[in-house]
Amino acid sequence: MKIDSPKIPNDLPVMNFQDIFYQEDPELELCVINDSVFTNEVLDRPRLSQMFVKNCKFNNTDFSHIEMTDVIFENCDFSNANLSNSSIHRVVFKNCKLLGLDLTESRFGNVEFDNSVLNLTGFGNSKLEKVKFQESSLISADFYDCIFKNIEFNSCKIDGSNFEKTRLKGVDLSNSTFESLIVSFEDLNGCKINSYQAVQIASLLGLIVTD
Repeated sequence: MKIDSPKIPNDLPVMNFQDIFYQEDPELELCVINDSVFTNEVLDRPRLSQMFVKNCKFNNTDFSHIEMTDVIFENCDFSNANLSNSSIHRVVFKNCKLLGLDLTESRFGNVEFDNSVLNLTGFGNSKLEKVKFQESSLISADFYDCIFKNIEFNSCKIDGSNFEKTRLKGVDLSNSTFESLIVSFEDLNGCKINSYQAVQIASLLGLIVTD
């Protein structure tokens, strides 16, 4: 699946994420940010656009209702941050730690999670369109009651993830790994899995598989 990449100009000025406090509105755009520490902070409806953000820490920060467009995050840590009710479009998270991140009730479009850790991350009640999870860990991630449209899981770890009330039609899980999932039988219609996974899911649904 081809997704739209972030549109970020070249030769941007370098800033510190703390500079967002000196703006008239909580907004940063058209800049490069390296090695910033922005933890345990609270921002009211911040906006980020056309940025490259690398080696930054945002642990436990409240970014709820954030709007992000055309941003690349690389080697960043968002563990236990709050990004609920967010709008995230043309954004890449590469080699990022997103452990326990709250992304509930958010909207995603053309977003890629590449080689990132999303264990215990919550996506519940979100709409995801053209989102790619690439070689990432989503152990015990929560996709409860989400809307999926053009979603890819490529070589991901999804053990214990919750897909209850989320239709998986058209979703290919065949090259990802899991021992257990939380999923409803009716939501599996049209989901692509491999033969080994079929036996696992049958067992999870209470079926007895014999040779």
